[in-house]
Amino acid sequence: QLPKNVRKVWNRMNQIIIGFMLEQYPDPEKHLILAGEASLDATWPITSAGVPSIRMLHNHFIVFDKQQLKEAPLTDTNNPNLTDGGQHSLFAAYMQDVYVEFLSSLDLKILKPVESDASSLALTGYPQGLPSWEIQGGIDSLKNIDFWKEYDQVLKGFLDFYRTFFTQVSSRNAGVPDNAYFPKEIEKTLLFNNCFLSAAKKVRDKCIKDAKYASSIRWQPAFKQLIYRNDKGKLIVVISQNSIGNAITELLGVVVNRTPDAKAYEQAEPALIEKLLKLRSRLVEADLGRGIKTQYWTKG
Repeated sequence: QLPKNVRKVWNRMNQIIIGFMLEQYPDPEKHLILAGEASLDATWPITSAGVPSIRMLHNHFIVFDKQQLKEAPLTDTNNPNLTDGGQHSLFAAYMQDVYVEFLSSLDLKILKPVESDASSLALTGYPQGLPSWEIQGGIDSLKNIDFWKEYDQVLKGFLDFYRTFFTQVSSRNAGVPDNAYFPKEIEKTLLFNNCFLSAAKKVRDKCIKDAKYASSIRWQPAFKQLIYRNDKGKLIVVISQNSIGNAITELLGVVVNRTPDAKAYEQAEPALIEKLLKLRSRLVEADLGRGIKTQYWTKG
């Protein structure tokens, strides 16, 4: 969803930043590492929490201390999926099998499909049955442009699935969506699958009867595509529809109770800034930007 020249720069930045994170936090038993893109748009009601007024694409580069996550209290013990908005459950309840089948049809060489058990995090159980792929070759594969082409293939497959489903919701027996990336696979796998079409009918019928439900649906594709390190130290790619609010909620499996703590941040900030400046130097060295001087650090 980015111009080709921008995407190339974006992917080089990803490669360097993820490599730096793995170098700084080498133990998968101690730290959860994730990086990836999330899109949000304004197709949900403006009254919904976390919904922007414009379409936006943003990146995450995050490291979590697993022990801190394990000990963190939940925001709401009765609702561990606070930001789902019902969209993940819609897919999981009716279309998980055909979703996996469709994405499995992608022609991938570096990305190897893996079962949920092999890719999951013991702390949360993520990815909970979502299609996922191991990056064969680990961090070295991120230096290969063919990997990033396959990474884009996964996104294109997701977009095709999502658009095809909601085209069926809006119009019974609709054909392949315009500008589909994989029209043959759509026709073969999706438009001839009774579970897929039956699920579209269920949603369509409910939309006709319940305007509030219809208004709550995200009609345009919104996604989160992540690279994370699993418990065995393997790099895993996963994609799912985005939810209102926190785009990493599904990965964590919980929404931890976050509270402002200026003193704790002040103690952690020097080490954080030190790492960020090291990373900045690597990006500048790779001709991916230039340093800016502030009252807190030099131009570098």
